[in-house]
Amino acid sequence: MANIRHFNSFAEFYPYYLGEHSNSTCRRLHFVGTSLVMLIFAIAIVKGAWWWLLALPLAGYSFAWVGHFFFEKNRPATFRHPLYSLLGDFVMYRDMLAGKVPF
Repeated sequence: MANIRHFNSFAEFYPYYLGEHSNSTCRRLHFVGTSLVMLIFAIAIVKGAWWWLLALPLAGYSFAWVGHFFFEKNRPATFRHPLYSLLGDFVMYRDMLAGKVPF
């Protein structure tokens, strides 16, 4: 069984999360997937078409996992740290927009 790191806070986890996203193509795929998630969520809210929410995991995870398996060549952190990873994705998205994390 793989050694699972323990993090006491998101602030402790985020540097690890960024390290798992060192490949620029992986980060870009995350950015596309997160953008689609936000777009789909907005469509579901505006149209009141809640069935669109079923597409959220597919939109988010498919791009991210392609980035990890084919470009980053690692296992997505979401398998070990699902909540921190979800938050990490949105924080990395914000940091990419702000220029703190490179595209």
